[in-house]
Amino acid sequence: MPMFVGVVAGAAVAAVLVLVGVFKLMWRVAEPNEALIISGSTHRTEGLEAGMGFRIVTGRGTLVLPGVQAVRKLSLDLNETELHVDCVTHQGIPLKVRGVVIFKVGDDFVSIANAARRFLDQQKLMSERVHNVFAGHLRSIVGGLTVEDMIRDREKLTGQTRAACGTEMEKLGLIVDSLQIHEIEDPTGYIQNLAMPHAAAVQRDARIAQAEANRLATEAEQQSYARMAEATRDSEILQAGYQAERDHAGAKARQAGPLADAAARQEVVVQETRVAELEADRREQQLQADIRKPADARAYEKRTLAEAERDARISAAQAKAKETELAAAAEATRVKAAAGAEAQATEARGAAAATATRVTGEAEAASARARGLAEAEAVKAKGLAEADAIKARAAALAENQEAVVAQQLAENWPEIVRAGASAFGNVDNMVLLNGADGMAELFAKALTMGGTGLGLARQLLASMNQNGPSANGTSPLNGITGAPSQKVPVEEG
Repeated sequence: MPMFVGVVAGAAVAAVLVLVGVFKLMWRVAEPNEALIISGSTHRTEGLEAGMGFRIVTGRGTLVLPGVQAVRKLSLDLNETELHVDCVTHQGIPLKVRGVVIFKVGDDFVSIANAARRFLDQQKLMSERVHNVFAGHLRSIVGGLTVEDMIRDREKLTGQTRAACGTEMEKLGLIVDSLQIHEIEDPTGYIQNLAMPHAAAVQRDARIAQAEANRLATEAEQQSYARMAEATRDSEILQAGYQAERDHAGAKARQAGPLADAAARQEVVVQETRVAELEADRREQQLQADIRKPADARAYEKRTLAEAERDARISAAQAKAKETELAAAAEATRVKAAAGAEAQATEARGAAAATATRVTGEAEAASARARGLAEAEAVKAKGLAEADAIKARAAALAENQEAVVAQQLAENWPEIVRAGASAFGNVDNMVLLNGADGMAELFAKALTMGGTGLGLARQLLASMNQNGPSANGTSPLNGITGAPSQKVPVEEG
């Protein structure tokens, strides 16, 4: 019996331990800075659509069925992302905006659900996504502002950026706890140049205030030194007076007797001194009347003359300066007029030269055209004349061949004789046996061999009548220069 009780008790304890272990395995508690996302069954959460597919637990515990439901945690801690955005203002000035965004997942179930759908397994990428959202809106907002607006009302820039990003952050399930613009960097120096006039004015006012303070301090020091000197003087005077009184009393005490004599003599001296003073006054008045007043009059005269001369020189110098200024203005006007006239003359010469060049070119073109037309007319006239001559010769040959042949022979007879005489060109020595008759006979034979004579002319004319004029438009008689030369048999003796 005791053994049975022990077994039952052991079994009960084991069952309790198993139940505790199972309970701890199934029980999940959400920390204050996190939310439990339990998926695996259909749940209805207030504020969310039906059939969301997961359950949200915050700040309490809940039972989870292992193997059936999955539990994941979504942090509700604050997150921070640095903003380093390159922007361009409405004025086209590039700026670098530096700031920080502090955000977190919203505490309501809608925000937690939106954030869970987007960042549950990518919570490390949350800062990057937020940075991209704020960077885009910050560039857009800065593009519509000027540098002066951003400097004077930075809160306006912050408010507009938060308002522009609010909707997108709400879709992401995030809320912005803080947005701060720390610094606006200006690589072009525009902001520094914008502050220079104010800085210069502040420096000017500071220097003026410092100079005024120095002046007041110097005046105060001088007044202090003057009062110190005055006090020292008064003190020394009083001390000297007291010392004189002491000396006087001592002298009286030591010289009581001599003082009586001295007093008597002093009275005499006083009277004499009074007389001397009256005499001196009389002499001084006489000197005033005789010397000083005339001297003052002469000094006044010289001073007046000197001032008048100085004013005259100043007036002359001013007149000279005015004259020089007028002369310079006149010279400038003259130079300007001369320059304008020269420019107009240069323009006129250029126009005349251009006109002359154009006229010369047109004249040369007309002359060349006229020469070409004249040469063409001359060639045409020459050709027509030669054609007319050929026609005339042809007509003459048809009517009187003998006369035409005789004319041709007469025109070419020098050539015929020259051709016949060429037969003697190679003879070194010649001996004639029958004298002058032999010479005449020899020349007759040479001429007969050098040219064909009238018979040859007739043959040529007959050939021309059969074949017509030659292709080049000239008569065959024009080409007669004599037959080939032959050596005359010569008997040498």
